[in-house]
Amino acid sequence: MEVIQARSAGFCFGVARAVRMAEEMAERTGGGKMLGHIIHNDHEIARLSSLGLSTISSAEEAGEGDMVLLRAHGEGREVYEKLEKQGARIVDATCPKVARVHQIVSEAEAEGRQPVMIGDPNHPEVRGVAGWCGQLTVFSGPEEVAKWAETVENPEELALSVVAQTTLRREIWEKSLKNLKKLCTNLKIFDTICNATHTRQSEAADLAAWVDAMVVVGDSKSANTKHLTEICRSNCPRVFQIQNADELPLAALSGCRTVGLTAGASTPASIIKEVKKTMSEEKIQGEGTENFAELVEQYTNTLNTGDKVTGVVTAITPTEVHVDLGCKQAGYIPVDQLTDDPTAKPEDVVKIGDEVQLFVIRVNDVEGYATLSKKRMDAQKVWEDIENACNDKSVVEGYITEENKGGVVASVKGVRVFIPASQSGLPRDKAMTELVKTRQKLRITEVNRARRRVVGSIRAVQQEARRAAAAEVWANIEVGKRYTGTVKSMTSYGVFVDIGGVDGMVHITDLSWSRIKHPSEIVAIGDTLEVYVISFDPEKKKISLGVKDPNTVPWNVFMETYKVGDIAPVRIVKLMTFGAFAEVVPGVDGLIHISQIADHRIEKPGDVLTEGQIVEAKITAVDEEKQKISLSIRALLAPTPAPAEE
Repeated sequence: MEVIQARSAGFCFGVARAVRMAEEMAERTGGGKMLGHIIHNDHEIARLSSLGLSTISSAEEAGEGDMVLLRAHGEGREVYEKLEKQGARIVDATCPKVARVHQIVSEAEAEGRQPVMIGDPNHPEVRGVAGWCGQLTVFSGPEEVAKWAETVENPEELALSVVAQTTLRREIWEKSLKNLKKLCTNLKIFDTICNATHTRQSEAADLAAWVDAMVVVGDSKSANTKHLTEICRSNCPRVFQIQNADELPLAALSGCRTVGLTAGASTPASIIKEVKKTMSEEKIQGEGTENFAELVEQYTNTLNTGDKVTGVVTAITPTEVHVDLGCKQAGYIPVDQLTDDPTAKPEDVVKIGDEVQLFVIRVNDVEGYATLSKKRMDAQKVWEDIENACNDKSVVEGYITEENKGGVVASVKGVRVFIPASQSGLPRDKAMTELVKTRQKLRITEVNRARRRVVGSIRAVQQEARRAAAAEVWANIEVGKRYTGTVKSMTSYGVFVDIGGVDGMVHITDLSWSRIKHPSEIVAIGDTLEVYVISFDPEKKKISLGVKDPNTVPWNVFMETYKVGDIAPVRIVKLMTFGAFAEVVPGVDGLIHISQIADHRIEKPGDVLTEGQIVEAKITAVDEEKQKISLSIRALLAPTPAPAEE
């Protein structure tokens, strides 16, 4: 029989990485421990055990100094903490794509969003993801999403961040998302299905549609192997799932001219090779088989200009990067199609072994090569991200590059975003140049990809942040509570202070113990003030604030500082016909009688003194009961000598 093997059969990147790390650990230490089965394949686990690696079922079994390998499926945060507490050395073989899911759900919870995962709730990967957030809602498919909707009140008000099990069937993912979108408007969607998984499943489906029978090789516990089998059965009536060559149903395959062969991501190449060898030995070559194989080759391997493909970097030169596309054409990326950064070196952008998504610029079937572009693929991805940010109303970060007519221009992932002056978040009297060369958070409000026009708003983000801050203030405000605020505006009777999304009023009498005529004497717009709440009215949204410390009684300060006979620097605050009032300490004034201002007769205090003047005066009397102070400048002046007698 003719055996046609799918290109992507066998170990995926994550599994291959985990196995390699296990082998390196065994070679380096001669032992080590694996926490659970690092991959779903008993044959491979047995091989690793023969290298000296042992298996433990829980973190508690690890001792101090033990080297413990964490499996490709990943573990919860608690496992890391337990191992570190026990002094074990962690070798983390978690697939990077799974680790990315851990990061997403952790960040979602920190943002106050509910993490949701589409996948098998009993799968080790899903259980590991659940360990990176307080509560993970898991749906196995669209039916469970529909049932959940019936039990939740106002699901449209929920803020959900949705991820997928990396080995999930795309059909289940898309149908589940469709149901969620009908129910919730505040969704953040992260397509975390592994590209390798999708490619493997697509190839299996295509191959199954061409052949007489399909053989799927993989451990019975492997989820992605089960999914492969389900996909193949939807395209081929005769599908067999086996674990190794001993389980091949040769009798059932008898009479088949063409048999497709694929394997799950945890299946070693040695087992696939043995299965293919055993099948090929049952050689019943039919007429036209070679032509059929060529047709399959053409169907699965044809490239066209404009295609989006995934390849693996095999070599890097100063002028181009070579890529294996898994087909008959050789792929290469010219340096000018690698990145927008003209100063970047190829080896700084990609590494040998990297899996990269690319755009096919040109296919030369005569010479057998395809010209590819990573730059164009990245640009398309950026535009998709920009459009998604607009649809999701999510916040992005941009670098303000220039002032433009009517606003400013920001660079968001290399895309020019125009921000009108009305959406800059600056007051009208502020210059737009203040934003240039700064990083700003903004919301995308309009995208016209055909015209390459994008409009954004900084103000929308600021308003949302201010509303959230205001809600926080009103939820926790109480009399006497202290805030650090900023002076936003000023009147003759006081100042308005922003205490975090809410403005409060500080009356001029609560601004200082000193007697002042206008707030500008002691504060300016933009100043930072330490204030406390005097009173508030949630219904009218009014807050009365104070600056002067109510616990500091000015009279007590005076009595602790001065006594009768002391000389003090005082500030003239008011001139009267009978004398002048002078501030001794903030909030405490004393009277300098007109007879005590000078050593000679004066008509009025203004002949000698001016308001605001600082002079030295002697404290001549203190009435504690009435809190009155008598001052004298004259007592400090040398007496004018009497005129000499003739």
